[in-house]
Amino acid sequence: MGSLFGYRDSSPSVKNILLLDSEGKRVAVKYYSDDWPTNAAKLAFERSVFAKTLKTNARIEAEIMMFESHVVTYKFVQDLHFFVTGGDDENELILATVLQGFFDAVALLLRNNVDKREALENLDLILLCFDEIVDGGMILETDPTVIAGKVATHTMDADAPLSEQINWRH
Repeated sequence: MGSLFGYRDSSPSVKNILLLDSEGKRVAVKYYSDDWPTNAAKLAFERSVFAKTLKTNARIEAEIMMFESHVVTYKFVQDLHFFVTGGDDENELILATVLQGFFDAVALLLRNNVDKREALENLDLILLCFDEIVDGGMILETDPTVIAGKVATHTMDADAPLSEQINWRH
């Protein structure tokens, strides 16, 4: 299968997906690039990107910024901060679509109770979201209903309807 957006050679790539709390601490993160070779480098990037975006109002719609030669799209809800990072030549709209797909899939899976406590209680679902959205940096899926559906089938009886699979967790 080719990339989601149909052009294989320059297929968009994601360098990381971050879900941080309101203090910039990790809730769930996944890196797809060796731009940050050590855990210390990853933590430093997370602290920096969090500090840089803290004063922005990314609650209504996603914001986009250049940061340390990366394009970062981000969105906040309650005490959670969602980030998707790509290279400096990456298409911002594609990264924003990945971010929105991740955000909306998490909202579906958490039944719109999108906050840190709920996210930590359902961390397995969020980590499965990462795997459904991006593989090795390549974007697989951005439709939140498809992402949530695939995650839900990993966590219970695949024959049950999606609504029951998602509701079953609560």
